[in-house]
Amino acid sequence: MAIRVVRLGSPRAAGEGLRIGTVRRPPRGVPKTEFARRDFYDSWLPDLAPSEELVKAALAARDAREWAAFVRRYRAELKRPEAARLLALLAALSRDSALAVGCYCADEARCHRSVLRAVLAEHGAVVA
Repeated sequence: MAIRVVRLGSPRAAGEGLRIGTVRRPPRGVPKTEFARRDFYDSWLPDLAPSEELVKAALAARDAREWAAFVRRYRAELKRPEAARLLALLAALSRDSALAVGCYCADEARCHRSVLRAVLAEHGAVVA
């Protein structure tokens, strides 16, 4: 089994398992009862999303230096006890269960989920 990193709202892959939203806000204009059916997420873990301040910094990053600053600050947020516990849990679950975590961004390279992918692997997760 493994954990996949996905774009929320994209069609689910076969065997993907539970889809977890690691975003600060739920999808706009979508009733809660529709989140899973519309392939957004089954469960929501906003504690793994960047803070609102960091989301703004990521969206405003114009170059590699500003993006690297976002990455450093996001990694620091993921070291908070509540986030670290969730990362350890997801890493452990990935060894026996199919899971997916994700965000809405179109380009993973300029999205916090690229950092989350690396951090999950550093925590011992089996990452697809």
